[in-house]
Amino acid sequence: MDAAGTAFVLLASVLVWFMTPGLAFFYGGMVSKANVVNTMLSVFYITGIAILLWVFCGYELSFGGDLGGVIGRIRGVFLNGVNLGHILENGLPTGVYVLFQMMFAIITPALFVGAVVGRMHFKFLTWFIVCWSLLVYYPLVHMVWGPDGLLGRLGVLDFAGGTVIHINAGVTALVLSAFLGRRRVVRSTPYNRPWVLLGTAILWIGWYGFNAGSALGVNHAAITAALTTSVAAASALVGWMVLDVYRTGKSTLIGVCTGALCGLVGITPAAGYVTCAGAAAIGLLATLTSYCFVQFVKPRLGVDDTLDAFGCHGVSGIVGSILTGVFASKDVAPTIARGGLLYGGGLHLLVIQILGTLLTVVLVAGVVAIITVLLRRMVPMRVGRREEQIGLDIGEHGETADYTVEPVGDPSEVLDYPDEFTGQLGGFKHLPR
Repeated sequence: MDAAGTAFVLLASVLVWFMTPGLAFFYGGMVSKANVVNTMLSVFYITGIAILLWVFCGYELSFGGDLGGVIGRIRGVFLNGVNLGHILENGLPTGVYVLFQMMFAIITPALFVGAVVGRMHFKFLTWFIVCWSLLVYYPLVHMVWGPDGLLGRLGVLDFAGGTVIHINAGVTALVLSAFLGRRRVVRSTPYNRPWVLLGTAILWIGWYGFNAGSALGVNHAAITAALTTSVAAASALVGWMVLDVYRTGKSTLIGVCTGALCGLVGITPAAGYVTCAGAAAIGLLATLTSYCFVQFVKPRLGVDDTLDAFGCHGVSGIVGSILTGVFASKDVAPTIARGGLLYGGGLHLLVIQILGTLLTVVLVAGVVAIITVLLRRMVPMRVGRREEQIGLDIGEHGETADYTVEPVGDPSEVLDYPDEFTGQLGGFKHLPR
């Protein structure tokens, strides 16, 4: 067993899990006051569902055996068919790899929650996540990262989840938004901007586990992934800020945070394959494309993706996946078959990346649409008009996010009953000189 590599991947697993509460703060800070609890709960409770599903059958369906390059075989539920102590070729125990991949199964469905906040029934979301995990996420993991997966055999490169996670979650968000329809009540004031910054910082920290941890060891690929992750996020952050200033004359906190997120998404499929210059270009192009989509394309689509889950994760994920075919370098990653367009590989890898990206988009959109059509016949998808107007915090959960203490009674009582407040007011008396 590689002790250093095992410790590194365990730490990376913790960092990736930490992204889920970070995402809860990021989304919770951006929604209106009436939907904070629902949004944060909808992100965080996925932790429980995803872990149970993963150990019940998810790991086996993703990595256990092969059925036509599309899905794995179940040899035993709750990992009974898996030898967790088996040492893999990279020196890691199988159990550590199971844990690391479990964290991706948690964060991925949490990402598309941002598209449906304020109008989806909690019960529908729960059943959708179960069906989506079984029919979309596990098969896609197998096809991209499984040893015999269709997209992996095709040659599609996805270092840490551009297709499996971000394009997947982004397209899911777009389809769900289309089925849900527009909000009846549009509340545009974010609940807590400092929460958005806090969530962004946590996500950025966790992304080092996300990307560098995908090297599955203490090696050159991990160092490369950590560096390129930093550079791409920085170039995207600055890029979004410049676009905001050019277009509106003002830089915004939410804009800067959104830009950083787009850069992190964009570099994910390419993190271990590109130079720092390539990472800067990917981050900048990802944020430019997402910015244009959110500001100019989305209003014309008529699809109400509340927190721009597709605009950020879907669009930047697509850009990053395709640009991997442009900037991938064999000098950086000698194990890849060919370099990208700008690094001596010609069009071959670029064409493969475009094909893999398109197949992912079509597959996810089609299966999500089928799941939604069938599931909403059995479970109500959208909350009622009154519940949407008062907000889902009260309507679905009977809780509010306010943490301030409202004053009770009339402050003039202090003046009407001075004897009762002698102790409290004593500190205001003038002391004799």
